[in-house]
Amino acid sequence: MTGTRPIIIITGAAGFIGSALAWRLNQRGRNNLLLVDELDRSSKWKNLVPLAYHDYLDKTDFLKRIVEGSLDGASVEAVLHMGACSATTETDAGYLGRNNFEYSKTLAEWCLRQNPPVRFVYASSAATYGDGKQGYRDDHMLLPALRPLNPYGYSKHMFDLWNLRQGHLDKVVGLKFFNVFGPNEYHKDDMRSMAVKAFEQIRETGRVRLFKSHRPDYRDGQQLRDFLYIKDAVDMALFFLEPDRPGGIYNVGTGQTRSWLELVSALFQVLGLPSKVDFIPMPESIRDKYQYHTKAELAKIRSVGYTAPVLSLEEALADYAPYLENGNKNLGWS
Repeated sequence: MTGTRPIIIITGAAGFIGSALAWRLNQRGRNNLLLVDELDRSSKWKNLVPLAYHDYLDKTDFLKRIVEGSLDGASVEAVLHMGACSATTETDAGYLGRNNFEYSKTLAEWCLRQNPPVRFVYASSAATYGDGKQGYRDDHMLLPALRPLNPYGYSKHMFDLWNLRQGHLDKVVGLKFFNVFGPNEYHKDDMRSMAVKAFEQIRETGRVRLFKSHRPDYRDGQQLRDFLYIKDAVDMALFFLEPDRPGGIYNVGTGQTRSWLELVSALFQVLGLPSKVDFIPMPESIRDKYQYHTKAELAKIRSVGYTAPVLSLEEALADYAPYLENGNKNLGWS
């Protein structure tokens, strides 16, 4: 690998957050990027098209080079590890363990044994908080009390706990992303945000379908989420690119809760259409794994110097709508 500046490695670089990180780095004049992913039959390759980067490696080839040590001593500034299976409905816990836990350990250990150590920033998830009974504080001493509701959340939690046990949380950064939405998510099939799903439903039928509530303390459509726009998510992540930023676990969200009904109503308003919503039963297969409330506590990330405001839900949807209306336009397309 060559270049006048050290390489930044982004895993999961064709995915939603990974490609958005590369896009934002390009905007900042950083093109010396090594992009790593595992391209498949999905359309995520389109996220790479507008990006400027030094090289691309398939995940398997990259991992082989890490294990063999052929990248030892390379001029690497940071590893932004966004590569993972992010499907909350994935039931193969063994696959999730290999892909989200073992792979992550290998990369973290490689970064920490370099001289000097390479900055390692990885994607955790708000799914690690489970039903929220333990709250949403990103205090790493509270990690052992968390109880994720699905195998995906647990695979992310396993890596958080491993870093805690190894004493790495003063050296690495784990980001608990909340409900991120925006351009470049189109390839995610059923894991796409409700914003893009609702847009498609509105275009097809003029109406939106939302799950009914199956808890008496929440009315239909009033289940709550912390919705974070992708452009804010990557700015919060890149704040930790600097080596002097403190390590640890940090929430990445808005610190505000909004309901699903508020989200689709705001989208209807952005599109200049009357709001029409139908409520449908939630599949029984996910009812006991469903989060009814998420809210990022942001005191910790604010305390270490991240001061930028985040877009409101309405502002974010207004920015997102032109991408959707232009045929699911990707970040970086002119």
